[in-house]
Amino acid sequence: MGNGDEMNAFHRTRTLIIAAVAACTAAAVLPIHSARADVGTYREALRSTTWVLAKNSDGTSSGTGVLIDQERKLIVTNAHVVGDARNAVIFFPVVNNGKPIVERKHYLDNVKQLGIRGSVIAVDRERDLALVQLDHLPETAKAIEMAPASIGPGEAVESVGNPGSTEALWVYTSGTVRAVYKKEFRTGAGEHNFTVVETQSPINSGDSGGPVVNSQGQLVAVAQAIAPNARLVSYCVDITEVKTFLSSPWKLAPLPTSEVLTTAGLTFTQHPTGTFEVELDGSGTEKQKIFVSKEIEYFERADVRKIWTLAKSSTEAPTQEIMLKLLQQNAQTKIGGWMVEKSTDNNYLIIYCVKLDATATPDALKSTLNYVAKLTSNMKAELNPTQTTETASDTLSEWLGK
Repeated sequence: MGNGDEMNAFHRTRTLIIAAVAACTAAAVLPIHSARADVGTYREALRSTTWVLAKNSDGTSSGTGVLIDQERKLIVTNAHVVGDARNAVIFFPVVNNGKPIVERKHYLDNVKQLGIRGSVIAVDRERDLALVQLDHLPETAKAIEMAPASIGPGEAVESVGNPGSTEALWVYTSGTVRAVYKKEFRTGAGEHNFTVVETQSPINSGDSGGPVVNSQGQLVAVAQAIAPNARLVSYCVDITEVKTFLSSPWKLAPLPTSEVLTTAGLTFTQHPTGTFEVELDGSGTEKQKIFVSKEIEYFERADVRKIWTLAKSSTEAPTQEIMLKLLQQNAQTKIGGWMVEKSTDNNYLIIYCVKLDATATPDALKSTLNYVAKLTSNMKAELNPTQTTETASDTLSEWLGK
């Protein structure tokens, strides 16, 4: 090979080496730029993210929320975070030297200075969303910008939450969207039906209600739940569902059963299953035991509270005469109706059941209970005049799953 050929080969080799070094340099730089973008997105989302504490009939729940309306001081969270509570305590992050204070103890020890009272003004259990209005906002708070449309598969997402699995608050998580689709499913909070953003971001208990944002820092979803039988699969409420919830007529969350009974001036005990028991005067000398469910049943925007009592328990199926009597009564009753259930020990239970609007006033609940007590007491005397209330209560306890 001549000197000219050697020189050309040298130049070609040098060019290849420079190109390779440039490619390696670019590959090394990209993650740094990406990391800086992630930090900026986190800091921006942090200004909108809240820690939500709510005391409901199951105890105190802890979750996350996101400020979506600065003027009206509104935050969105999951309905299962607030449960049946009407009030919540909200914390915004305290930032010191550019970093948030993440220790829970700091906020709990300074609740009078840092805690903000919030009122739960609307719930949508089907979408698992709730709206909380705050008394005031800290100067550092900023409402998050909402994405104009749904995000798509393959796009990167970031989120901020307050997982109970760690002592830290305002925890950062990143991931990728797997799919966006309509989904009907059930969680411990009930039955849901909404457009899901399925991601492979790890969501933990306490992250619920937190913001899920795109690379521009816009809200694309609200963290909701994990898939219990899959690895790193999380469900989030799509931004279109959030917007629909905000634009629809707001519906107040039903009050806890215990609070409604107390306000109505009724004395009650709570069954081991969580069901409430009230004794009221019937038409005779005996007290009639009325049961009120702790859980609220719902369909779409309808919430109902179940009330029932026992009129008769028998090892024999109701006769045709009795069934005809119950049907005739059902045609005449103002609310509720008679039903026949079979217990696990093969007893036939004749029960009167009412499903009352769960947002009805305490006085309306009290009137309903009195109506049920009188009507059932009359029917009990006709069906089984020798049966004692104690026996009926024991049978009903078994039916409830004691």
